[in-house]
Amino acid sequence: MAGEVREIDVYFAPSPQPQISQESLGLLGRFAQTKALIEPFRNAVTASEVRSCMGKLFDTCARIEREAKRNEIRLSEDSLPRLWILSPTASVDFLAGFNAELDVENWFPGIYFLGKSLRTAVVVIHQLPVIPETLWLRLLGKGRVQQRAIEEVQALDINNPLRGKAINLLANLKTTLELNQNLDVEDRDLVMQLSPIYEQRLAEAIQQGRLEGRQEGRLEGRQEGVQNERRTTIENLLRVRFVTLDEQLSAIVEPLLALPPEEFTPLLLQLSREDLLTKFTQQ
Repeated sequence: MAGEVREIDVYFAPSPQPQISQESLGLLGRFAQTKALIEPFRNAVTASEVRSCMGKLFDTCARIEREAKRNEIRLSEDSLPRLWILSPTASVDFLAGFNAELDVENWFPGIYFLGKSLRTAVVVIHQLPVIPETLWLRLLGKGRVQQRAIEEVQALDINNPLRGKAINLLANLKTTLELNQNLDVEDRDLVMQLSPIYEQRLAEAIQQGRLEGRQEGRLEGRQEGVQNERRTTIENLLRVRFVTLDEQLSAIVEPLLALPPEEFTPLLLQLSREDLLTKFTQQ
């Protein structure tokens, strides 16, 4: 019988020439100093889920070791990936069940390590100190912890490159949450908090499209400039709504261009991905 396929949420390998300094990412940057499996959980992780994550880690380590043996490469223990399990909360009894312990000399409170050779740590987000170094992980918390982290992101200097990336991700998170028909109270509050960020991002996308179109128009003529402005606006709005502009979404840009802005803008803001594809792919 074929084994069950287990997907890793995030597998990270450091780049020899990183585009963002590890220091700017704070604690998350420390996680990224070596190969890592990162498994985030929206709700408190269970013992079964921890074991499942560790199974992914062990499978990954075994594959790396087989490849090294086949290529006659000698691996050090530290060259193997480490597993970081991110959970908003975790009880004392839960952590004791895995013999998870703090390492206060080297790491912040809230990070619990299993045995050294297990290469696994459980990060209890709500126990992390509220300092800039933990901001990017506290964004993955819940309730007031996450809300405060969002406020801290909004308060960052507007020229901070990570601020813009985080705002984009938060705007996309709102769209993702709204697809869920069974939101709990905390998630409904989160959607309300993210709504102004989402509206701001949409306004920026429209404005960016206008500016880019006008700049191109100076070179290509008024008519082509107007068309480029509309195209860029449509593409920006699609990216805000659906994170990436994939092949399917790219295919509906031309049909949308046939509409005036007062018609295509509300359609892009209101229709789901499936409705947009159905309406404009058949034209």
